[in-house]
Amino acid sequence: MNTFIGMAVLAVLLIDPAIVLAQQPVSRTEEVSAAFTIEAIDHSTRVVTLRNKAGLLEEVYCGPEVQRFDALKVGDTVTFRYFETIVTGLSKPGAVAPPSTTVTRTAGAPGGSIARQTSATVTIETIDAKTPAVTVRTPSGGRSTFRVQDARNLEGYKAGDQVTITYTRGLAVSVTTQPAAEPKPSMEIYGFAMLDIGHDFKQVDPDWFDTLRATKLPSYENQFGEDNRNFAGVRQSRLGVRTSSPTAMGELKTTFEFELMGTGDDTGQTTFRLRHAYGELGAFGAGQYWSPFMDIDIFPNTIEYWGPTGMVLFRNVQVRWMPVKGTNSQLTLALERPGASNDTGRLTNRVELENVTARFPIPDFSGHYRMMGDWGHAQVAGIVRKFNWDDNNDDQFDLSGSELGWGINLTSALKVTDGDTLRLGLVYGAGIQNYMNDSPVDAGIVRQPGNAVTPVTAEAIPLLGITAFIDHAWSSRWSSSVGYSMQDNDNREGSNPDAFRRGHYAVGNLLFTPVPNVMAGGELQWARRENFSDGFSSDGLKIQFSFKYNFSARIGGN
Repeated sequence: MNTFIGMAVLAVLLIDPAIVLAQQPVSRTEEVSAAFTIEAIDHSTRVVTLRNKAGLLEEVYCGPEVQRFDALKVGDTVTFRYFETIVTGLSKPGAVAPPSTTVTRTAGAPGGSIARQTSATVTIETIDAKTPAVTVRTPSGGRSTFRVQDARNLEGYKAGDQVTITYTRGLAVSVTTQPAAEPKPSMEIYGFAMLDIGHDFKQVDPDWFDTLRATKLPSYENQFGEDNRNFAGVRQSRLGVRTSSPTAMGELKTTFEFELMGTGDDTGQTTFRLRHAYGELGAFGAGQYWSPFMDIDIFPNTIEYWGPTGMVLFRNVQVRWMPVKGTNSQLTLALERPGASNDTGRLTNRVELENVTARFPIPDFSGHYRMMGDWGHAQVAGIVRKFNWDDNNDDQFDLSGSELGWGINLTSALKVTDGDTLRLGLVYGAGIQNYMNDSPVDAGIVRQPGNAVTPVTAEAIPLLGITAFIDHAWSSRWSSSVGYSMQDNDNREGSNPDAFRRGHYAVGNLLFTPVPNVMAGGELQWARRENFSDGFSSDGLKIQFSFKYNFSARIGGN
């Protein structure tokens, strides 16, 4: 029916060079109607893109016969009410009269009532003598099936014959906007099963065997034993649930998501780890979710789990406000759970520091503003935070103090071509390591000679991070990602000589998607760690192959 309607519309509204019209008395049969939703309107060419109930798209040319064309708008439900096409005659190709059209209209509504008797030179594809009907192809490549008024008109013709058919058709076009269906609650269960297998040509902390983190590379020669180890794991596998519920205050959305990458006390284990536990209603959201200081959309299409060392990446507990949620711009502000770590460096074993504890008097304040368009997006984000440390010792020293952390993060994903996306990031600040994808500590020890009461204090460590990757689609099935990332920490003078200072990260891959929701690929990965002041550096080099199988099931909704 979809093909029939589409060809019926095109035959009337689109003037094909191969079709010549002649005004004749019209013979009509049973009336048929079908509804479409307008998806897009090109006012310069008068082409309307329609979607039917099955989700299929069609483009229709609305000629000058359809008046008040400018009254049409995206979202309108367009009902085509027409009379079934009837072939009244077939003949060998010959000359016909020039086009002529009679038009009547319904007052007040965009549309036109069009009646035509049409002649067209076509090629027969199939003949159905029982119905009777004929399927033909026009010189422009279009296909249509027509009923034939008298089966005797088909006698003597066969598939492949070029003929001139004469047929009548009446078509009325009207536009109505129907109210949208009331939204219904829905739930989606999603995730993927993923295997990572490969070879580590160097060495890395065994707890992080299936990742490549610059901070987890050796800080001295053979810290983790000899080079060359195979690895395999499924810790990237993921399971999540998303829900949507209509309320009087707008859409209520929730997300619960887990993976198998153990961290903290479960470091190195294959065990459930919470990624997101987040809810959102209107302009307000709360829970554990991506920090507004980061931009997850610059994460490259790589299969190494941890990702670029110079990128801001942190899922944090927060309360957020989103006063601007437009299609071209977004503004998000949040209060986030604070946290930081301090490097006591050369003074780690001093008893004076044993009972100095961290305290966070206020939440971290973060936010971002994003601009979006067909070209991609650009985002500027910022954060301000404060961390205190309290000296709880009963001695002659007072080592208590506080420090301010701050950062600016500039990011962008640019659609360079239809198959190329450039992902860029530049972050600078001090005391923001807690928000970085792969950083050690936020503050470092600093000596204060001559200060008898507070001989040492801590300062936020300045940090610079850069990320630059390009994702390229070779075809609908093959793609690659290649790029580089770096972070540089300006360690404080009290840091240990083997403290982490600078990290480098680079990958390149080739990924294959044979069918939707299935991916297989290989990736070459390199990283480097540079120590603070002892001159030591170490490299990581891996080759990894991954196999990923996505799944998704939706319950409810419209």
